[in-house]
Amino acid sequence: MGRRGNAIAELDWCVGRLVSALQKQGLLKNTMVVLSSDNGSVVIDGYLDEAVAKLGSHRPSGPLRGGKYSNFEGGTRVPFLVHWPARVKPGVSDALVSQADLIRSFAHLTATTLPAGAAPDSENMLSALLGESKTGRQLLVEQASVLSLRQGNWKYISPGTGPALQKNTNTETGNEPQPQLYDMSNDLGETRNLALENPAKVKELAAKLKAIQAAGARH
Repeated sequence: MGRRGNAIAELDWCVGRLVSALQKQGLLKNTMVVLSSDNGSVVIDGYLDEAVAKLGSHRPSGPLRGGKYSNFEGGTRVPFLVHWPARVKPGVSDALVSQADLIRSFAHLTATTLPAGAAPDSENMLSALLGESKTGRQLLVEQASVLSLRQGNWKYISPGTGPALQKNTNTETGNEPQPQLYDMSNDLGETRNLALENPAKVKELAAKLKAIQAAGARH
Protein backbone atom coordinates (compact mmCIF):
# COMPACT_ATOMS: atom_id res chain seq x y z
CA MET A 1 0.00 0.00 0.00
CA GLY A 2 1.43 3.39 -1.02
CA ARG A 3 1.58 6.58 1.00
CA ARG A 4 -1.86 7.72 -0.21
CA GLY A 5 -3.42 4.37 0.67
CA ASN A 6 -1.90 4.56 4.13
CA ALA A 7 -3.31 8.06 4.59
CA ILE A 8 -6.82 6.92 3.65
CA ALA A 9 -6.59 3.92 5.96
CA GLU A 10 -5.40 6.16 8.79
CA LEU A 11 -8.28 8.60 8.19
CA ASP A 12 -10.80 5.74 8.31
CA TRP A 13 -9.21 4.46 11.52
CA CYS A 14 -9.21 7.90 13.19
CA VAL A 15 -12.85 8.59 12.30
CA GLY A 16 -13.79 5.12 13.44
CA ARG A 17 -12.09 5.68 16.81
CA LEU A 18 -13.87 9.00 17.27
CA VAL A 19 -17.28 7.57 16.42
CA SER A 20 -16.67 4.54 18.63
CA ALA A 21 -15.70 6.74 21.59
CA LEU A 22 -18.84 8.86 21.17
CA GLN A 23 -20.99 5.73 20.97
CA LYS A 24 -19.48 4.30 24.16
CA GLN A 25 -20.19 7.55 25.99
CA GLY A 26 -23.74 7.72 24.66
CA LEU A 27 -22.94 11.02 22.93
CA LEU A 28 -23.04 10.16 19.23
CA LYS A 29 -26.74 10.90 18.69
CA ASN A 30 -26.43 14.47 19.94
CA THR A 31 -22.95 15.36 18.70
CA MET A 32 -22.24 17.19 15.43
CA VAL A 33 -19.42 15.51 13.53
CA VAL A 34 -18.09 17.38 10.48
CA LEU A 35 -15.81 15.66 7.98
CA SER A 36 -14.17 17.66 5.21
CA SER A 37 -10.82 18.04 3.45
CA ASP A 38 -8.48 20.57 1.94
CA ASN A 39 -8.31 21.55 -1.75
CA GLY A 40 -8.99 19.27 -4.69
CA SER A 41 -7.56 15.94 -5.72
CA VAL A 42 -4.06 15.33 -7.04
CA VAL A 43 -2.51 12.08 -8.27
CA ILE A 44 0.99 12.97 -9.46
CA ASP A 45 2.26 14.77 -6.37
CA GLY A 46 5.90 13.72 -6.12
CA TYR A 47 5.37 10.62 -3.97
CA LEU A 48 6.54 7.23 -5.26
CA ASP A 49 3.24 5.54 -4.42
CA GLU A 50 2.31 4.07 -7.83
CA ALA A 51 -0.89 6.13 -7.70
CA VAL A 52 -1.08 6.64 -11.47
CA ALA A 53 -0.46 2.99 -12.27
CA LYS A 54 -3.11 1.86 -9.78
CA LEU A 55 -5.68 4.53 -10.67
CA GLY A 56 -7.32 2.50 -13.42
CA SER A 57 -10.65 4.02 -14.51
CA HIS A 58 -11.16 5.84 -11.20
CA ARG A 59 -11.50 9.62 -11.46
CA PRO A 60 -10.62 11.26 -8.10
CA SER A 61 -12.47 14.47 -9.02
CA GLY A 62 -15.51 12.65 -10.40
CA PRO A 63 -17.30 14.82 -12.98
CA LEU A 64 -15.40 17.95 -11.94
CA ARG A 65 -12.74 19.49 -14.15
CA GLY A 66 -9.24 20.14 -12.88
CA GLY A 67 -7.72 19.27 -9.52
CA LYS A 68 -5.35 20.70 -6.94
CA TYR A 69 -3.93 24.09 -8.00
CA SER A 70 -6.84 24.58 -10.44
CA ASN A 71 -9.39 27.38 -10.82
CA PHE A 72 -11.92 24.77 -11.89
CA GLU A 73 -14.22 23.10 -9.35
CA GLY A 74 -11.97 20.05 -9.16
CA GLY A 75 -9.47 22.26 -7.37
CA THR A 76 -11.75 24.22 -5.05
CA ARG A 77 -14.77 22.02 -4.28
CA VAL A 78 -14.18 19.61 -1.40
CA PRO A 79 -16.04 16.79 0.38
CA PHE A 80 -18.21 17.99 3.25
CA LEU A 81 -20.25 15.72 5.53
CA VAL A 82 -22.30 16.64 8.60
CA HIS A 83 -23.47 13.91 11.00
CA TRP A 84 -25.77 14.79 13.88
CA PRO A 85 -28.59 12.22 14.22
CA ALA A 86 -30.57 14.31 16.69
CA ARG A 87 -30.76 17.32 14.33
CA VAL A 88 -29.68 16.40 10.79
CA LYS A 89 -31.72 14.11 8.57
CA PRO A 90 -29.85 12.05 5.92
CA GLY A 91 -29.77 13.81 2.56
CA VAL A 92 -27.79 15.77 -0.01
CA SER A 93 -27.70 19.56 -0.31
CA ASP A 94 -26.56 21.87 -3.10
CA ALA A 95 -26.37 24.87 -0.76
CA LEU A 96 -23.25 26.93 -1.38
CA VAL A 97 -21.10 27.09 1.78
CA SER A 98 -17.46 27.58 2.69
CA GLN A 99 -15.34 26.09 5.45
CA ALA A 100 -14.82 29.68 6.57
CA ASP A 101 -18.54 29.74 7.44
CA LEU A 102 -18.00 27.22 10.23
CA ILE A 103 -16.77 30.05 12.47
CA ARG A 104 -19.96 32.11 12.45
CA SER A 105 -22.20 29.07 12.15
CA PHE A 106 -20.75 27.47 15.27
CA ALA A 107 -20.77 30.81 17.07
CA HIS A 108 -24.50 31.06 16.35
CA LEU A 109 -25.04 27.44 17.41
CA THR A 110 -23.33 28.03 20.76
CA ALA A 111 -24.73 31.54 21.29
CA THR A 112 -21.20 32.93 21.21
CA THR A 113 -20.43 36.53 20.25
CA LEU A 114 -17.37 36.89 18.05
CA PRO A 115 -14.95 39.75 18.73
CA ALA A 116 -15.38 42.84 16.58
CA GLY A 117 -13.66 42.38 13.24
CA ALA A 118 -13.23 38.63 13.64
CA ALA A 119 -13.82 36.28 10.70
CA PRO A 120 -14.96 38.95 8.19
CA ASP A 121 -15.28 36.34 5.42
CA SER A 122 -17.43 33.99 7.50
CA GLU A 123 -21.23 33.83 7.20
CA ASN A 124 -23.76 32.07 9.40
CA MET A 125 -24.79 29.03 7.33
CA LEU A 126 -26.07 26.93 10.24
CA SER A 127 -29.49 26.31 8.64
CA ALA A 128 -27.79 24.97 5.52
CA LEU A 129 -25.40 22.82 7.55
CA LEU A 130 -28.31 21.30 9.46
CA GLY A 131 -30.23 20.62 6.26
CA GLU A 132 -33.01 22.96 7.34
CA SER A 133 -32.48 25.25 4.36
CA LYS A 134 -31.44 24.61 0.77
CA THR A 135 -30.22 28.21 0.51
CA GLY A 136 -26.55 28.90 1.14
CA ARG A 137 -24.31 31.82 0.33
CA GLN A 138 -25.23 34.35 -2.30
CA LEU A 139 -21.57 34.81 -3.25
CA LEU A 140 -18.45 32.73 -2.73
CA VAL A 141 -14.91 33.67 -3.76
CA GLU A 142 -12.69 30.78 -4.83
CA GLN A 143 -8.92 31.16 -5.00
CA ALA A 144 -6.29 29.30 -7.00
CA SER A 145 -3.89 31.00 -9.43
CA VAL A 146 -6.59 33.65 -9.96
CA LEU A 147 -9.83 34.47 -8.18
CA SER A 148 -13.20 33.05 -9.20
CA LEU A 149 -16.68 34.01 -8.05
CA ARG A 150 -19.68 31.74 -7.56
CA GLN A 151 -23.17 33.28 -7.55
CA GLY A 152 -25.93 30.72 -7.54
CA ASN A 153 -25.40 28.52 -10.57
CA TRP A 154 -23.00 30.95 -12.21
CA LYS A 155 -19.23 30.77 -11.92
CA TYR A 156 -16.93 33.51 -13.18
CA ILE A 157 -13.17 32.93 -13.51
CA SER A 158 -10.93 35.99 -13.83
CA PRO A 159 -8.51 36.18 -16.77
CA GLY A 160 -5.12 34.68 -15.95
CA THR A 161 -1.72 34.74 -17.58
CA GLY A 162 -0.28 31.62 -15.99
CA PRO A 163 0.17 28.23 -17.68
CA ALA A 164 -2.96 26.35 -18.72
CA LEU A 165 -1.48 23.08 -17.45
CA GLN A 166 0.33 22.35 -14.20
CA LYS A 167 2.94 20.01 -15.65
CA ASN A 168 4.13 18.62 -12.33
CA THR A 169 0.67 17.26 -11.53
CA ASN A 170 -0.80 17.09 -15.07
CA THR A 171 -3.69 19.31 -13.92
CA GLU A 172 -5.62 21.88 -15.94
CA THR A 173 -5.22 25.18 -14.10
CA GLY A 174 -8.12 27.01 -15.69
CA ASN A 175 -5.89 29.94 -16.62
CA GLU A 176 -7.13 31.71 -19.75
CA PRO A 177 -6.33 35.23 -21.03
CA GLN A 178 -10.07 35.85 -21.44
CA PRO A 179 -12.78 35.74 -18.74
CA GLN A 180 -14.66 32.47 -18.27
CA LEU A 181 -18.31 31.98 -17.32
CA TYR A 182 -19.97 28.66 -16.60
CA ASP A 183 -23.52 27.63 -15.73
CA MET A 184 -23.01 25.02 -13.00
CA SER A 185 -26.64 23.89 -13.13
CA ASN A 186 -26.15 22.03 -16.39
CA ASP A 187 -22.37 22.06 -16.89
CA LEU A 188 -20.77 20.81 -13.69
CA GLY A 189 -17.64 19.89 -15.62
CA GLU A 190 -17.12 23.50 -16.78
CA THR A 191 -16.83 22.50 -20.43
CA ARG A 192 -18.73 25.38 -22.08
CA ASN A 193 -17.44 28.90 -21.58
CA LEU A 194 -20.50 31.15 -21.90
CA ALA A 195 -18.68 34.47 -21.44
CA LEU A 196 -19.10 35.67 -25.03
CA GLU A 197 -22.81 34.83 -24.95
CA ASN A 198 -23.41 36.62 -21.64
CA PRO A 199 -21.27 39.79 -21.54
CA ALA A 200 -23.63 41.49 -19.07
CA LYS A 201 -23.31 38.64 -16.55
CA VAL A 202 -19.52 38.67 -16.95
CA LYS A 203 -19.43 42.40 -16.29
CA GLU A 204 -21.73 42.02 -13.28
CA LEU A 205 -19.72 39.24 -11.64
CA ALA A 206 -16.37 40.88 -12.41
CA ALA A 207 -17.59 44.06 -10.72
CA LYS A 208 -18.82 42.16 -7.66
CA LEU A 209 -15.51 40.33 -7.34
CA LYS A 210 -13.61 43.62 -7.62
CA ALA A 211 -15.82 45.11 -4.90
CA ILE A 212 -15.14 42.15 -2.60
CA GLN A 213 -11.40 42.52 -3.17
CA ALA A 214 -11.57 46.24 -2.43
CA ALA A 215 -13.53 45.61 0.78
CA GLY A 216 -10.98 43.00 1.85
CA ALA A 217 -8.11 45.39 1.23
CA ARG A 218 -9.71 47.88 3.64
CA HIS A 219 -9.79 45.38 6.53
